[in-house]
Amino acid sequence: MDSLKIISNDSMKESVPEFAIGDTVRVDVRIREGDRERIQAFEGTVIARKGSGIAETFTVRRVSYGVGVERVFPTHSPNVENIKVIRRGKVRRSKLYYLRDRVGKAAKIKQRIG
Repeated sequence: MDSLKIISNDSMKESVPEFAIGDTVRVDVRIREGDRERIQAFEGTVIARKGSGIAETFTVRRVSYGVGVERVFPTHSPNVENIKVIRRGKVRRSKLYYLRDRVGKAAKIKQRIG
């Protein structure tokens, strides 16, 4: 078991920024198209975080052309190039799944100051 922890600690990223549920983040994802590679930005609200260590994931939601889009990103994946916190949110829940049912201003999250 200890050797498994050593291997997983070696492959974990060291430069993961502090972000919480309700924050608006921009995730730069490395995408392969054939033999080419490019970076695509996905910006939205963090509605969930799951797991710990190497298996930690977070879910980002945004509304694109009137349709809600959610993506789950592994925090320590080599395909996740960069995570940047755009705005801090003030929430009182650990999972914001209720935002799926809300539209427009009702889906807004207050900004955390400080």
